[in-house]
Amino acid sequence: MKVENPVALRFILQDELYLLKADKAIYENLAVPEPEIENIALVAPIIKEVEPPLVKLPEPVTVSLAPEVKTPVMRFNYLGKNLKRFLVLVHYPQLEFIDDSHLAALANIIKRKDLSLDDIVIVNLALYATAQYDDLVKFFKPAKLLVLGKNALPPGIAPLTLNAPKPLGDIAGLYSFSFGEMMDNVEYKKAFWEQVKSF
Repeated sequence: MKVENPVALRFILQDELYLLKADKAIYENLAVPEPEIENIALVAPIIKEVEPPLVKLPEPVTVSLAPEVKTPVMRFNYLGKNLKRFLVLVHYPQLEFIDDSHLAALANIIKRKDLSLDDIVIVNLALYATAQYDDLVKFFKPAKLLVLGKNALPPGIAPLTLNAPKPLGDIAGLYSFSFGEMMDNVEYKKAFWEQVKSF
């Protein structure tokens, strides 16, 4: 670009310019005539106001969250008030809870342990084929679990040995004979009582 008047350079080039040593001698002796005001007006650049470009904002994105799926807590029909968090599992396909004579025998046994029927909770697992061990634990929050008969063992429970107490996490577990097996068998009754009295 050729500029006739060096004063106009400051309007065109707004950055600072530096001369190299070799070029400095050329410009030191150069006489710069005073510019005429008319010439400056003619040389002055025309500055247009430039509007900033319109920026289109992105469309708002609506995120629809999937509904939270909660597994419903399984409900149980039970006998007792669970005051001492003592869960007793039985299996009677034809009854709602437990046979009356078996309930009387169980009441006598727990009475010797200074417990009443309000202190325990009896659940007939024959009515809850899909109930898992975890469902029972979540619902009843037992400290002790007594399983009466192999049919009353809930799916998902850790293996238990007959008449051998075993901790199930922080729950004391005991698996023993059903009352149907014990009622006519003195040996079974003795074995059951030996474990239950200290349970």
